[in-house]
Amino acid sequence: MSLLFDSFWRAVAYCMHPRVIALSFVPLVLMVALSFGLGYFYWEAAVASVSAWLQAYELMQAFLGWLERLGLGSLRTVFAPLLVLMLATPVIVLLCLLLVAMFMTPAMVELVAQRRFALLERKHGGSMLISVLWSLGSTALAMVVLVLSMPLWLVPPLVLILPPLIWGWLTYRVFAFDALATHASRDERQQILRENRNVFLLMGVLSGYLGAAPSLLWASGAMFIALAPLLVPVAIWVYTLVFAFASLWFAHFALAALQQLRAEAGVEVLDAEPRTSTPQPPSMPPFEDAQPRVERRLPPPDPSGAL
Repeated sequence: MSLLFDSFWRAVAYCMHPRVIALSFVPLVLMVALSFGLGYFYWEAAVASVSAWLQAYELMQAFLGWLERLGLGSLRTVFAPLLVLMLATPVIVLLCLLLVAMFMTPAMVELVAQRRFALLERKHGGSMLISVLWSLGSTALAMVVLVLSMPLWLVPPLVLILPPLIWGWLTYRVFAFDALATHASRDERQQILRENRNVFLLMGVLSGYLGAAPSLLWASGAMFIALAPLLVPVAIWVYTLVFAFASLWFAHFALAALQQLRAEAGVEVLDAEPRTSTPQPPSMPPFEDAQPRVERRLPPPDPSGAL
């Protein structure tokens, strides 16, 4: 848990970095251009189609009539645009997540690695192609589950549980993989994802709840529907910053977990080595014994006694 909170506060601090703020405008510009382009060509047709579907659906007409009896008849006029925005929101969130993963995550992982893990070996266990396939596969699976779970959203408690849970699962699958793709080997990545699955899911769900905040605007009344051209870019930027924060959070946590894993593996290897007694060098004889002995012979004495 200490690693979880440490990486959280580090991710919050890194969100203030000028490089992160500058990178956040890339998905923002792309998403705003795409949203207004699709809205310009398809907004009226989408609202007309939804209105026609509501009029043909008897149960929905009964629901709108019940709202009129409660004095909320004004909601009938904004119900179709509101429904279009609510249906478009998951697509916007999904595209924001993928754009952040594509344009921001590699640069932010590199930023974290340079500032905190400069000595961490890069084993390149995941290539760009593998990362893209992993993200697209996880996204397709999340979209299938999201569509299948939509009828359950009519139950009040489940609408607050299921979407953030699905987005949280997708967030952790995409960002945890990208955080480890460059530095971890394939086996290291699989081990970290397996051992920290619950923590990663918690991080993703919390990020999903943060990302759900802009969606509350569309449920706040007709005024926000009228201000949609102004609020949509703001909501997209909030989504972008939330996913940028999530990417930094996963990067700090995953790289720290990788460093800890390698440190533990290094200790285990040292401990597993057989401990043999180091052979002692043969004892050297004392210095004086090691020197060759030279015998000095004196000349015989002179019989005449002369020196």
